[in-house]
Formats: sequence, C-alpha cells, structure tokens
Amino acid sequence: MTSLRPLGNSDLDVFPLALGGNVFGWTADEAQSFAVLDAYAAAGGNFIDSADTYSSWVPGNEGGESETMIGKWLASRGNRDEIVVATKVGSHPKFKGLSAPNVKAAAEESLRRLGTDRIDLYYTHFDDPSVPVEEIVTALDDLVKEGKVRAVAASNISPERLQESLDFADREGLARYVALQPHYNLVSRDTYEGPLQQIASRAGLAAVPYYALAAGFLTGKYRPGTTVDSPRAAGAGQHLATERGQKVLAALDTVAEAHGAEVASVALAWLAARPTVAAPIASARTVEQLPALLAVADLTLTDEELSLLTVASA
Repeated sequence: MTSLRPLGNSDLDVFPLALGGNVFGWTADEAQSFAVLDAYAAAGGNFIDSADTYSSWVPGNEGGESETMIGKWLASRGNRDEIVVATKVGSHPKFKGLSAPNVKAAAEESLRRLGTDRIDLYYTHFDDPSVPVEEIVTALDDLVKEGKVRAVAASNISPERLQESLDFADREGLARYVALQPHYNLVSRDTYEGPLQQIASRAGLAAVPYYALAAGFLTGKYRPGTTVDSPRAAGAGQHLATERGQKVLAALDTVAEAHGAEVASVALAWLAARPTVAAPIASARTVEQLPALLAVADLTLTDEELSLLTVASA
C-alpha cells in the first residue's frame, strides 16, 4: 500500500495524488466519472478535489455538477469515511465572494450536493479582498466548530493576505489554514516559489498544487507538429512555443526513459518532491488516463534527476 502523507498540521492523511473533480459532470459523464473514481479508490487513492462552481462554465450547467456526481458516488459505494473530500467556496454563480453569510450558505449547499454531514477540507477558492480576513477566518472557524468542516485552506491568495489570515487565527485561537492550493508545475513556478512557499514552510501548510500538468502540456502529448483534441489544447499548447517548455520536455523525456515511466508521472513526481507539497492535483476523464497519474505514488526520482528537471524549468 502506498503510504499516505500528512496534510500540513491537520489530522488528515492523504494519498500523494489528489484526484481533480473538475471533469465530473463536464467532460466525464456519470458512468465515466464513477469508473475513474472507482479505479482511483481501488489504487489506494483517498483525496478528491472539487469546487462548488464546477462546472458552471458549461452551457446548461449551473455549478455543483461535480459535487453532485461525487456525492452520488460516495452514496452508492458507502465509502464516505475512507475519502478525504475537498471542495471550495466563493466562485459559484449564486454564491460569489467570501462574506460570512455567503460562506455559510454555500457550505450548506455543498454539503447537500455531496450528501454528507461534513467537508474534510474547505478552501476559499479565490481571495475576496473586499472582505476583511477577520470575517473570512471567523466564518470558516464557525463551520469547524459546528462540525461541518474538518479543516480549512486557501487557494489563489496573496502572501500578505495569507499571513494576515494565519496571524489572526493564531491570535484569536481560531481554525487556521492547514493547506494552500497554488498554481504550480514545472513550467509555472513563479506564482508559488517565493513568499507564498516561504509562508507555507514557516507555518507548516501543505501545498496541493493545481494545474500540476499544465493543462496537459506536461503529459508529453503536445509536441511540435501535433494537434491534440482537448478543450484545454490552446492553454497547454502555448508552452510549446517557449524555450522553457522545450527544455522541460527534453528533461522529462530523459528521466522518463530512465525509469520506463510516463512523462506525466515524472512531472508529478518532481512536484511531489518539492518542499511543502503534499499532493499534486490531476484529473482524468477516462480510466485509461489514470495509471500515469497514480504512478507518482511509487516513483522516486534521484537527486540528479530532480536537479535536471529543476534546472531545465528555471
């Protein structure tokens, strides 16, 4: 069995790959979603990442489709206690922002859709600078005290606001953030490395990076002269045009070949080995896409290999 990793200072232990739930109810229908979730759980996976707004960007969807799908799966499999369910607040079309009343109302809706009495990890999806950190932290603490949320976290937040939030929680003895969900991967290091990572390290926060595979670019399927049929092709393809992107692909190919591993597995293994990172997030539309992601749990890169990738991506 793959050993689980502690999630910061919380009492949650998680599989070293968080399964992204953005595709459930979007590019993966119920049958596909259940198949992916089953295969992930069968491999020892226990950490599922969603948000109340997934997938409100799809015509005809209103948000909450991903949570509803995950809730149906948990109910049909009877495995709620084995799964660490993470979701986010602040971006649902009907529940925008992080005012205290909104956070609490949105949490009730997420609990209803997930068919559960508690959310294991509740993130603020995007910081809302119009709301004082005191109000946000207190609202989240209320949810923890009520037993509706086990641990709280932040995504897309500035170093200043993160530090303010932590300081206020510590001063008042309230639930403090245990994790951070930054945009972080081999071709996008600048957002996280620096002040955010320093705060996370100092405060004992776990990083759970999103876009861990750069919208698919770090799977290696995007190459000069290839076209890929994916809703995210434009986003992923832009990295091909950069010198950094090409250097990273070359280094990934070298390391992947040495391990007989997939390029995606190596990209995730580099991320999983970075300071503060507990579990990168990656999503799979089909069961066939899962093995390359799950392989991160058992793939250990040498110091030389990690260094090769770090230098290539600098």
